[in-house]
Amino acid sequence: MMLWQMPTLVMVLGYMLGSIPFGILLTRMGGAGDLRQIGSGNIGATNVLRTGRKGLAAATLLLDMGKGALAVLLGARLMGSGALDNGGAIAGTAAFIGHCFPVWLRFAGGKGVATMMGVVTALAWPVGLVFAALWLGMLGVTRISSAGGISAALSAPVAAWYFDHIELVPPILAMALIVLWRHRANVARLIRGTEPRIGAKKPQ
Repeated sequence: MMLWQMPTLVMVLGYMLGSIPFGILLTRMGGAGDLRQIGSGNIGATNVLRTGRKGLAAATLLLDMGKGALAVLLGARLMGSGALDNGGAIAGTAAFIGHCFPVWLRFAGGKGVATMMGVVTALAWPVGLVFAALWLGMLGVTRISSAGGISAALSAPVAAWYFDHIELVPPILAMALIVLWRHRANVARLIRGTEPRIGAKKPQ
C-alpha cells in the first residue's frame, strides 16, 4: 500500500463511523418520531432528551461517545499511535467531522461534544477526565447543556498541553473550535441570558 493510502483509508473509516446518526436512528426505532422535527432539530443527546425518552437520550450519548473512541482505536490499530503518524488522532478527528457534518444528512449534523469526549478519552484518558469533570460540573451548576459542552471542549487542548500530549494539541484544538462554532447561536443566547436550561421546551 502506498504511503498516502493508509491515512486516507483511516480518515474515510473514521468519517463513516462518526457520521452514523444514532440520535435519529434511536428515536425512529423507539417510536419517538423524526428528531430533526423535534426541539432544536439537533441530532444529539440533548435534543433526544426533549422527546421525554431519557433512556434513548442516554443511549445516544453513549453511542456518540463510543463511535469517537472506536474510531481512535481502529486508527491506532491500522496506523500506529506515534507522534508523527497518529492513526488514532487522524481517525478520531475524522469521526468528529463525520458527526458534525454527515454526508447522509446533507452535512447538517450534531454539535460534537459527546463524540469529541469519546475521541479525547481514547487518545489520552487524563484529558478525557478533565473533559468529563468540566462538562458535568458546569452542567450541574448551570443546568445549561451548551455551557457544559463548550467549557469541556475548550478545556481539552489546555489539558492535552498540561499532560504533555503536545502532538494532540492541534487536532484537539481544531475540534474545540468547531464545537464553539457549532454552538455560536447558543453563545449568543448565553450572552443575552436567554439560553434554556435542561428540561426547557425551547430549542437550544
